[in-house]
Amino acid sequence: MIKNSEILKWNDWVVFLVLSLIWGTSFILIKKSLLAFDSTQVASLRILIATIAFLPVVLFNLKKIDWSKWYLFLIVGLAGGGIPPFLFAIAQTKINSGLAGALNTLTPIFTLLVALIFFKNKIDNRKFLGVLIGLVGAGLLIYLTNTSFEGGLMYSSLIVLATVLYAFNANMVKKFFDNHDPLILTAVSFILYGPITVFILGNGDFLDVMRTDTNAYLSLGAVTLLSLMSTVFATVLFFKLVQKSSTIFATSVSYTVPFVAVLWGVLDGEVYNWYHMISFVAIVLGVYLTRPVSSALSKK
Repeated sequence: MIKNSEILKWNDWVVFLVLSLIWGTSFILIKKSLLAFDSTQVASLRILIATIAFLPVVLFNLKKIDWSKWYLFLIVGLAGGGIPPFLFAIAQTKINSGLAGALNTLTPIFTLLVALIFFKNKIDNRKFLGVLIGLVGAGLLIYLTNTSFEGGLMYSSLIVLATVLYAFNANMVKKFFDNHDPLILTAVSFILYGPITVFILGNGDFLDVMRTDTNAYLSLGAVTLLSLMSTVFATVLFFKLVQKSSTIFATSVSYTVPFVAVLWGVLDGEVYNWYHMISFVAIVLGVYLTRPVSSALSKK
């Protein structure tokens, strides 16, 4: 039986679409960030900027926070926003942003597997079918856009590892923080590990890069936008969507990442054909099937 809190409303679909647009452009922002900074600096800046943005939230709600769960906040934070930024940044020094976005579509599959194996959740046949159809649609879209595994298996595997961490992140939020304010949850997670990035940046050549590299301010602007939109804003929206729907549906947003990338390509003058439309329909159908339904519908 589906809880009333898990019945989708129109604004949940709006959140889903907004997340698709934001995360669909995050990979190109990482690419621009890497013009001047190395992978460690990009990830550290992304986390540090987010931490600074979240600091007022923690200070304002200091007495409301259940600090006895600090270790859960930390694990959720590292799995969602602490470790994956480093994995993506390192991987994209050798693989293109299109491949990174394509591999991100593995997130719903791992979310389902983690839910089954580690959290003993039951997944109905409809959601399982939706995950498979969405994966086929995303795979077809990847094939049609001629995405290749240049850069080697090792760097591609870093993206796969990131999707596994995202899977744990979504399942833990659902299990341990289903009734928490998503803004406070995200803010506390970053505050617990974010400050370490100050030491990482301080021990590198970040200041020298800012003084000497002609692309420094372009890259700084890209990583700032990446942090504020793809990390701060999108993470809060994602946690809220996980709480209100299901982990499978929420992580299915990764299926729309290649979809958004192709749309950007169309706006830039690229051509697509009816084969692309088939993949789009498969992705949309897969996402639709993973949505939660009312208890009344589930009994039919």
